[in-house]
Amino acid sequence: MMCPFCHHQETNVVDSRVSQPFAIRRRRKCLSCERRFTTYEKIEESPVKVIKKDGSRVPFDRGKIKSGLEKACYKRQISDRILEQVISDVEALLYEQFEREVHSREIGEKVMEALRRIDHVAFVRFASVYREFQDVNDFVEELAPILREDRQR
Repeated sequence: MMCPFCHHQETNVVDSRVSQPFAIRRRRKCLSCERRFTTYEKIEESPVKVIKKDGSRVPFDRGKIKSGLEKACYKRQISDRILEQVISDVEALLYEQFEREVHSREIGEKVMEALRRIDHVAFVRFASVYREFQDVNDFVEELAPILREDRQR
């Protein structure tokens, strides 16, 4: 690593730690001028492509999941930290389970699984848009398993 101050070619790593998923923060010291600086290393993976309903392929965008979650969780007592964790978990699963491409329905199902555990109202809101409910019967069909679970508790 080249020193950003004196441009010497050799530096030592003083400290390393994980700063966020898939990124490493390193404190470095120049062997010439002895100044310290921080670098970040991020794993470069080939981006997963999302296959949409119409067959088109677009790069995975975690912002789209966040937007959908924010709409589903509007006026619910769900913190941004929890939503960010859901997004990170879904993204990690995608990179774990799919090498190059994933159908949008797979992403939607993963998000719905997470929402179902967090908040039933947000789950139904998300499902109603994602599954394109046409009438009240669609809502009832989606709610039936949740109601059965609640009765069993």
